[in-house]
This record gives sequence, C-alpha cells and structure tokens, in this order.
Amino acid sequence: MRNGALGAATAMFMVGTLAAVSGLIKDYPVYGGQAVRYLLAAAVLLVVTRALGLRFVRLTLREAGCLVGLAVLGLVVFNICVIESTRDSGPALVGTVLGTVPLVLALVSGRPAPRLLAGAVVVVAGATLATGLGTGSTGGLLWALGALVGEVSFSLLAIPLLPKLGAIRVSAYSTALAVPMLAVAGVAVEGTSMFRAPTMPEALGLLYLAVVVTVVAFFLWYSALPRLGAGRAGLFAGMIPVGAIVTGMLLGVATPSAYDLLGAGLVIVGIVAGLTARRGPSAASVSASATVRS
Repeated sequence: MRNGALGAATAMFMVGTLAAVSGLIKDYPVYGGQAVRYLLAAAVLLVVTRALGLRFVRLTLREAGCLVGLAVLGLVVFNICVIESTRDSGPALVGTVLGTVPLVLALVSGRPAPRLLAGAVVVVAGATLATGLGTGSTGGLLWALGALVGEVSFSLLAIPLLPKLGAIRVSAYSTALAVPMLAVAGVAVEGTSMFRAPTMPEALGLLYLAVVVTVVAFFLWYSALPRLGAGRAGLFAGMIPVGAIVTGMLLGVATPSAYDLLGAGLVIVGIVAGLTARRGPSAASVSASATVRS
C-alpha cells in the first residue's frame, strides 16, 4: 500500500506540473497539441511494451468495450471538455469541478468507510480552495461536468482491464486509440492549422506533456490503482493543484497565496485521513487479483 500511495501521489503531482509548461505551448493549436502529445506517448509506450516482451492480449467483447470507453471518455472527451470549459469560463471553474473527483470515486467505489468519505470531503475542500471557486456560464459548467465524467471514467474503466493487461499495456492501448479521435476533433475545430510544426520551445513542452505527464504519470497511476482501490486512489487527485502550486513557486512564475497553502495543507490532511480507513473486502480482492496478474 505504501508503494501504491507513493505512485498515486507522484502521478497526480506530475499531472499538476503541466501548468508549468502551459506557457510554452499556449500559442500552439490546442487540439493539435493534444493529438501530438498522445501520439508521442503512444509511440514511447508501445516501444516499452515491445522491449519488455509484453505480448498482445486478446480481449473479450466487454474488455474491448472498456478499453474503447477509456480512450473515448477518459482521454478524448475529458480533454475536449477541459479545453471548451476553459475557453468558455476560464480554468477556475473546471478546476473546481474536477476537485470533486476524490468524493465521486469514494462514493462509486462501493460502501466507503466513514473515514475514507471524510478524507475525500477534506481533499475536495482543499483542492477547491487551492484552485479557487470558479464562476462562469451554464455552458462552461456543463463542459466541466463532462470533464468530471471523463476523469472518473479514466480510473473506473481501467480497473477491469488492469488484471489482464497491466499498467503499461492499458496506457499504451488507450493513448494509441485516442490519437485518431483527437485528430478528427482537431480538424473539425481548428482545420489544417492543427498540423503546424512546433517551435523548439513548443516541441519541448509537448515532449514534456507526452513523456512525464502522460507516459510516466499514466503508468504510476495504473500501477497504484489496483493496490489502493478507486476510493483511496481518488484521494490523490487532490495533488494536482498541489503540483501546480509547487512547480509554479519553484519556477518563479507564481507565488502561492495563503489560500493556496491552506488548500494544499487540507489536501494532505484529507489524504492521510482517508488512507487510514479500513478497506472493504471487495476492494481488497480486486487489488490482490490485479497485483498477481499484471
């Protein structure tokens, strides 16, 4: 469990660091950037899969549906909704809605222990405080709710796949499936401009998103998920604003306010409280199965 907690915390912290490179790619076509990001990530993951000798695994119809759903909802729909919500209402609203991920995962993972539920509530409060209470239009809120569905699906739809495929293949297959979908969305929204060659800073930013925020973070998250269960793992989604705050401070691009620091402190308190909750038997059995077969 200690390794799972460390992996989940690191994964979500890495996702939070994408705020540090957003300035490098702010002028690059948004949808094109996402397509390039997942294309690079898929290429790296497939090379790793081949190097480790992980053979192709035949999936059942249900498992194939989960994999396609993971790519569609967890990657494509999530990114589209985040992009459109940010364009409509700014980043605060979608950040606040996504801050409820720990609570949603705790509620849908079965009958959560009271301490896990309380920890999730504290994490949500801390993430909301660190992100800032968002305001915006009805359209922005609907896009943000779509992003929430995508973020929850990113974990829940992976759970049935991890025992058979393991973390690397789930990451590789889902990112590869997302590339053509994002390319189609990009052509529809941005036209041929999405194919613009990146400048050197943009290329470095896209490479960081592909390798660190996608390849490494996905692998760590999917390795931790079966060890912790969805409810406990969801607590670490609160590390995303913490990662943004810390990297912004270290790079000198943002100075955290007292609310930011208080929110980060609440996230950590909530995670610690939630991890001390007793696990239910169903979550334990899923963890044991996935760990043995991955």
